[in-house]
Amino acid sequence: MRSFIFAIDKFSQWVGHAFAWCVITMTFGVGYEVFVRYVLRDPTSWAFDLSYMMYGTLFMMGGAYTLSRDGHVRGDVFYRMWQPRTQAIVELTLYILFFYPAILALIFAGWKFADQSLGYREVSVMSPANIPIFHFKMIIPAAGVLLFIQGMAQVARCILCIRENKWPEKIVDVEETETMILHQVEDHAEIESELHHTKGNSSR
Repeated sequence: MRSFIFAIDKFSQWVGHAFAWCVITMTFGVGYEVFVRYVLRDPTSWAFDLSYMMYGTLFMMGGAYTLSRDGHVRGDVFYRMWQPRTQAIVELTLYILFFYPAILALIFAGWKFADQSLGYREVSVMSPANIPIFHFKMIIPAAGVLLFIQGMAQVARCILCIRENKWPEKIVDVEETETMILHQVEDHAEIESELHHTKGNSSR
């Protein structure tokens, strides 16, 4: 089961890292628009479309990666005080009752919208350049499928935690600056404590 979780996490990691390049594309597009608009006085007709399409793609396709890192918003006022087994039971229940019905709705409804958009080659009604967006609509069911797959790994995590009363380790590849600083402070405090303990023993 651990290898199953690891394989799905690695896949979600690969997808998340691949679509993270949307940030670079969006940054260059917006930067170019600012330059030509305010310096050359010749704004583009496509920069707005590029920005919302890249941002929307990143937001949707990064959902599974964020879920694998436990990065979605959680109301943990009470959650963090529970034993891991209790946390896992609650999470498993919520996955079954709320997560999977919502994800299945996203997949089927998203596919319907994407199929309709593809059928008449939809273009953006807000774009003076009539940018095609039918391919963009395919992101909706694709993101749902990725979340469905990652949800299987999360359910497996819950089952392992219920058995062992300990959450399985997760892949760590990126941390927020605040978390890194907190870990550094904790490591420094632990080293200071060990040195103090060693000096105390040597003085005796």
